[in-house]
Amino acid sequence: MTTRGPFDVWAPAAGRVRLSVGDATVEMQQGADGWWAPADSPEFLGVPHGSEGGVDYGYLIDDADTPRPDPRSRRQPAGVHQRSRTHDPAAYAWNDASWTGRQLAGSVIYELHIGTFTPEGTFDAAVEKLDHLREIGVDLVEVMPVNAFNGTHNWGYDGVGWFAVHEGYGGPEGYQRFVDACHAAGLGVIQDVVYNHLGPSGSYLPEFGPYLKQGANTWGDFLNLDGPGSDEVRRYILDNVRMWLDDYHVDGLRLDAVHALNDAGHQHLLEEMAIEVAALSAHQRRPLTLIAESDLNDTRLVRPREAGGYGLNAQWSDDFHHAVHVALTGETEGYYADFAPLSALAKVCERGFFHDGTWSSFRGRDHGFPVDLRAMPTWRLVVCNQNHDQIGNRARGDRITEALDDDQLACAALLTLCGPFTPMLFMGEEWAASTPFQFFTSHPEPELGTATAEGRIAEFERMGWDPAVVPDPQDPETFERSKLDWSEPTTGRHAVLLDVYRELARLRREHPDLTDPSFSSVSCTADEEARVFTMRRGRLLVAVNFGDEPAEVPVDGAGLLFATPSGATLDSGRLTLPPHAGALVG
Repeated sequence: MTTRGPFDVWAPAAGRVRLSVGDATVEMQQGADGWWAPADSPEFLGVPHGSEGGVDYGYLIDDADTPRPDPRSRRQPAGVHQRSRTHDPAAYAWNDASWTGRQLAGSVIYELHIGTFTPEGTFDAAVEKLDHLREIGVDLVEVMPVNAFNGTHNWGYDGVGWFAVHEGYGGPEGYQRFVDACHAAGLGVIQDVVYNHLGPSGSYLPEFGPYLKQGANTWGDFLNLDGPGSDEVRRYILDNVRMWLDDYHVDGLRLDAVHALNDAGHQHLLEEMAIEVAALSAHQRRPLTLIAESDLNDTRLVRPREAGGYGLNAQWSDDFHHAVHVALTGETEGYYADFAPLSALAKVCERGFFHDGTWSSFRGRDHGFPVDLRAMPTWRLVVCNQNHDQIGNRARGDRITEALDDDQLACAALLTLCGPFTPMLFMGEEWAASTPFQFFTSHPEPELGTATAEGRIAEFERMGWDPAVVPDPQDPETFERSKLDWSEPTTGRHAVLLDVYRELARLRREHPDLTDPSFSSVSCTADEEARVFTMRRGRLLVAVNFGDEPAEVPVDGAGLLFATPSGATLDSGRLTLPPHAGALVG
C-alpha cells in the first residue's frame, strides 16, 4: 500500500494543483496515479501537520484563486466552503482499553439526533443522558449523521465533508469524548453514514476527480462506483468506513439507503465493505457491525458470503413498522394500504417481511424476496415502531404519541421489545415525548433554502395537505420545536410510559425466549373481527387487543408477567384485555 503524506490529494484531471497552507502557497507535483504531493515539505515552512491547534489548508486547482477544502478533511471549523484544518485523531487519550464491544444479537438500539437530543445539541450534553439510556435497556446508541454539512443544523443526510465531524456538535474531539463515555457506560455506538449521494451545498469532490457518474437517485447524483477512476472513489469510501471504526472506536455503521448505491462492478461495494470490516474486527477482537437501510426486502444483503450474500450483519425491515403502525392507528394511505389486515403483522413476525415476492399496490408490482427461515436468525432484521424517517417525513413531523392512548403506545413498545427482531427505539418514544421531529434545514444560500422549503410544502400540498400546517424547514423554530423536552419524563403519561419501557427492558434481559433468534420459535394468530393479535415466543405469549371492545384470549401461561397501563386479568386460562391493551404471559 502506498504511503500518503498528510497533504497529498487525489486530483487526476487537474493540470495544476497548489497547496494553500497557513500563509504559504506550495506547488504540488502529480504522480502517475493521479495523486499530488507538495513539491516542498510543509514542515520546512513552519507548519507541521501535527502542530498544536492545527493549521488551515486547502487546494488551488488549475487556475482557481479560491482554495477548496480537502476531500479527506478531518475538520472544517469555518464551514464546508472554507479551508480545512489539520487534526490528529491519535492525539486523543482513550480510556476504553477494556471495551470488548457489543454484539447485535440480543441488543436494543436507540436512534438519536445529536442536535435535538438535548437542549444544547452537543456530544458533551448527550453524555449526560447515557444513564437514562441504560435504564431502558439500550445496548447500542445509533447516531444520525454527524459529518460536516453546510449550515448550523440539519438532519445530517446532506453531508459533504465525509471525514469531518460537524463543529456545532463538538467537532472530532467532542465525538471521541462521546464514544469514550458510551463505552464507559457499557454502550456501543453505531454511526449513521451516507455513501449514496452528496449534499447540495459545499460538494467540491467533482472538482478533484470523477467521484460522480451520470445518473441520479432520489437525493442526488450517483457516486462513481464502477466507472473510470472508481477504484479511488471506492477506496475513499472504504477508508471513511475504517476511520469511524478505527480512529473513533465506533462499534458499527448504519448504511443509509444502500438500494441507491449504483454499482455494477465485479464485486459490490457492500461486499467489499463487509470483507474489510470483518478483517478489522478480527484484528481488534471486538464485534464490528454493518447495518443496511434498504427497501428491497432482499436478504442477500445479510446472507453470509459463503452462501452467496454480501455478508453485512443486519438490515432494516420497514414492513414491521408499517404493520404495527396500521394496526394501531388505522392509517391505510399510500404504502400503508397493503398492511390493513391484522394478518400482515402476523406474517411479518413469522416470516420477516410482508412483501416477500407479493404484490405491492404502492409500487404497482411484485416486491421483495422470501427469508430463508431455517438459515437466517431473526436478529438480522432491525425493526422499530418509530424512527426519524417515519416521523420526520410526515407532513407535520408528528409522533404517534399525538394519536394514540397510553395503552396503544405501550402495545407498540411490547411488540417491538418482545418481538423476534432487533428492536430500535427513537429518541423520546420511551416517555411518549410530545415534541415533534420535523424536517429542518439551515441552508445559508437563500435560493437553496427557498427551493427546499417550497419543494417540501408543494409535495405535501399535492398529497392533499393544507400548506399552512407544513413546517418551513428553513424556519429556526422548526429545529427548536424538534428538541426533546427533558422536563417531561417524570410527569403524567410520560412517567407512565417510561415505566413501561423500563419494565420491558428488565423482562427482555430476564427471559431468554425474548431474544431467541429462531423463526421457528415464533407463531402468531390474528383475529380480524375482534382485532386481537397473539405472538408466541417460545414459552411466552404476547397478546394485544387492537379493538375497541374488551377481549378474552385463551392462554396456557403460568402467570401475568406484564400488562399495559389499563391492566389485564388472568384467570383459569383466560386472559382478559381491556380495549387497546396488551400483555405478556409466561
